[in-house]
Amino acid sequence: MTTESKTTYTGSCLCGSVKYEVDKLEPNLGHCHCSMCRKFHGAAFATFGEAKTENFRWVEGESNLASYIANNNTIRKFCKFCGSSMTFTPSQDNGELIEFTLGTLDSDIDLRPDAHIFTNYKANWSDIEDGLLKYSEGRDSTLVKWKS
Repeated sequence: MTTESKTTYTGSCLCGSVKYEVDKLEPNLGHCHCSMCRKFHGAAFATFGEAKTENFRWVEGESNLASYIANNNTIRKFCKFCGSSMTFTPSQDNGELIEFTLGTLDSDIDLRPDAHIFTNYKANWSDIEDGLLKYSEGRDSTLVKWKS
């Protein structure tokens, strides 16, 4: 008889007032270089993971989340106390997946990011040299073939 082991990943904001759990990660983990992600995260890119909504849950402090709704109707949720970016919701969201910031995970994961997206908007001072797929816009756009 075999038993299936179940891993639950945990995550939290910087101050610990918002906590979540993920039962299963989806394979699309990516670095987003769009200007909104760069500005919201104060970095060259933001790294997101995905989980089906039934595999993601807030376990503490969901009421401590604030939302920023951009002009393109995307929604970014963050801790209203420490400012940690927690989730991203695309404007055409169908509710099946939740995109969350991998940097807020407290657990180690076996998966690795597999792509860079929105590279048309990358910071000119940041080079992409890791060999991952590079998309000019989202994952359904043109693959970019350049070294950096």
